[in-house]
Amino acid sequence: MRPTLFHIPLADPGLMLGLWAFFSVATLLYQVRKHGLGREALAYVPLLLLIGGVVAFVLPAIADPQGLPIRGYGVMLLLGVVAGLSLTLVRARRRGLDLEIINNLAFWLFLGGIVGARLFYIIEYREQYYRDSIGQTLLAMINLSQGGLVVYGSVFGGGLAVMLFVRKYKVPGLALTDLIAPAVLLGVSLGRIGCFLNGCCYGGVCDLPWAVQFPWRSPPHVRQAELEMIYLHGLKLKAGPAAAPLVDAVQPGSEASRAGLKPGMRIEEINGIHVADAEQARLLLLETYGAGHRLSIVAGSDPRPRQWLLTGPDEASLPVHPAQLYSSLDGLLICLFLLAWDPFRRRDGELLAWTATIYPITRFLMEIIRTDEPAVLSTGLTISQNISLAILLGAGIFWVYLRRQPPGVAWPVHDHRPAIQPAT
Repeated sequence: MRPTLFHIPLADPGLMLGLWAFFSVATLLYQVRKHGLGREALAYVPLLLLIGGVVAFVLPAIADPQGLPIRGYGVMLLLGVVAGLSLTLVRARRRGLDLEIINNLAFWLFLGGIVGARLFYIIEYREQYYRDSIGQTLLAMINLSQGGLVVYGSVFGGGLAVMLFVRKYKVPGLALTDLIAPAVLLGVSLGRIGCFLNGCCYGGVCDLPWAVQFPWRSPPHVRQAELEMIYLHGLKLKAGPAAAPLVDAVQPGSEASRAGLKPGMRIEEINGIHVADAEQARLLLLETYGAGHRLSIVAGSDPRPRQWLLTGPDEASLPVHPAQLYSSLDGLLICLFLLAWDPFRRRDGELLAWTATIYPITRFLMEIIRTDEPAVLSTGLTISQNISLAILLGAGIFWVYLRRQPPGVAWPVHDHRPAIQPAT
């Protein structure tokens, strides 16, 4: 796990806005010169304004004293987009398609996919985004630097974007989905490596040779502490919503044990902060880490604090399945399968149908290994498993539809006639 790869020193905000203004004007002048002052050129205005908003408000908000953090999750997400676009351009060139239109499609897909993936995550985990003000809440919602995207959300958002693109440019929709399907799976494959660097989308505890441990305060570590699977500084606290801050277990031989803490004691203060419930106590224990830091706990009937100095490395999580890497390999294998099947297609839509058949099955199975999502709707299945079953049912219906269509593809390979032109 490496959520932050490095930092970029953040330049003066005025200079950054000036660079944005120069880039925006240059982009618009180029588009006007190429297309004239019409819809094609003006279509870039919302994107440039969005970039300006990010430069003015988002970057300063997510910066830290070292500068602008470059997150592993964001880097792999960007690499996934670039790799997916490159693969689509190569396949489009072999079909003689207009590459500029493919670049426009990439923008539509990226925007629709990101918005859909983020909205899905926010709806599923909405309680994480409540802040003291509307502005802080909105900033938390758009801050993607720590992850927070759902693949199925990107499917819905990207699917809507494709439908709008097909309507605007009057292109064959099923042929278009076959063109982009392998790229989407390649993007998923690289994006899951970002999940591994970020520590999200983790698997359950296992003892296999390739099991991995995530560091202190990582998502698996925090979750295992909540479930009383591991000790925090030698303590396990009562689990459950709004549970009282009671010591449930003390690790033998730990500093907590030597300080006289015992099961059943109520924790009153941690580092001088009054504790209201077990959740707050866990957060305060998690926030205290690193060799040389002092931990102070007031518990039981004794008002005197029990203190000790933290030594040695911080404890890691229990070994877990590297589910993120499983998912990355899954996406890559499905991508390769689609590319291998492509020359044998008899009808447009087959690659889409294979994707809608294979991916839900592998995702359903992956959810058995993952432990980061709870069951929903009294089904005993996670939300992703429920959606997988729905998509698989839709894939069966779609296969029946395809089999009833006459053979033929709109964009055969090595056909170098321009096949996509902008609508007039």
